Amino acid sequence: MAEIRTTEVALGELAFTVDQAGPEAGSPVLLLHGFPQSRRAWRSQLQALGAAGFRGIAPDQRGYSSGARPSDASAYAAANMVADAFGIMTSLGHDHFHLIGHDWGGQIAWLMAADQPGRLLSLTVLSRPHPAAFARALKDDAAQAVRSSHHRTLLEDGAAAAIRADDMAGLRRMFAHQGVPADTAQAYIATLSEPGAIEAAIAWYRAGGAALRAADVPPIGLGTLFIWGDADATVGRTAAEGTAAFVTGPYQFEVIPGAGHFLTDQVPAVINGLFVAHLASR
Repeated sequence: MAEIRTTEVALGELAFTVDQAGPEAGSPVLLLHGFPQSRRAWRSQLQALGAAGFRGIAPDQRGYSSGARPSDASAYAAANMVADAFGIMTSLGHDHFHLIGHDWGGQIAWLMAADQPGRLLSLTVLSRPHPAAFARALKDDAAQAVRSSHHRTLLEDGAAAAIRADDMAGLRRMFAHQGVPADTAQAYIATLSEPGAIEAAIAWYRAGGAALRAADVPPIGLGTLFIWGDADATVGRTAAEGTAAFVTGPYQFEVIPGAGHFLTDQVPAVINGLFVAHLASR
C-alpha cells in the first residue's frame, strides 16, 4: 500500500493542501475533486496509483484548502481553478502529467484539456460530461434540467445557511443515500465546517457555473476515459452518452451499473482498476 503524504504548495498568496503517493520518479497524475468533497475522495486511488508506480497528486482545490480561500466570490471563476491546477503541477516540477477529475474537478479537467492539451498525457473524467454535451442535454433532455436543479438552488440567497442547518443534515443524508462511507462523509463535512468553506464551495457555482454548460468548449483530442454510474442522480444518460461526440482522440466510455455520482467512494476497486489500465496504456 503506497503511503500518502500531505504537503503544502504555495502559489502566490495561496497555499494548497496536497496529498501525494507513489514514487517521486513515477509518471505524475493530478486528481481534482468535486463538490461537496475534498482531496479525501482520492485516498484509495492514490494508494492504487502509487502501488502501480505512478505519482498521484491530489490537492484540496481553491476554497477547500484553508490557505487558498479568497473571500471575493469572483475569485472562483473556472479560469482561476484551471490556472491553479496547472500552477500546482508546475510548482511540483511536472511539465507533463496525466489528469483525472470528478464532478467540478472533471469540469476543470475538460477545460484544462481544451486550454493546454500539450501538457497532458491523458484525460480521465468521472461523472461530468463534456461541457458541450451537457449543454446539448439541457436543451434536448427535460430530465437533465431536473437533475441539475441543485445548481439553481446554490445560487439562492441563504444557500450556505441551508447547508449548515442541523449540523449539515442534508449533506449527511445525501452522502448516506449515495453510498459514501460514514467516515469519509465526516471528512468532507469537516472540511466544509471550516470558516468560509461552504461560501467558497458555493462560489464555484456563482462565479463559474456557466462553464458547466459551455457549448463552445472544443472537442478534446487526448486519449480520454469517461466513467459514469447509471444511477447518477445528477447526470443522465443523454449527457453521458453525448460526450463521445466531443472527443476526437481515442475514447473509452465506461458505465458502472447501479453506481451513483460518488464513484470513488462507492466502487473504489472498480475505479482503481480502470485508472491503472488507462494510464498504463498511455
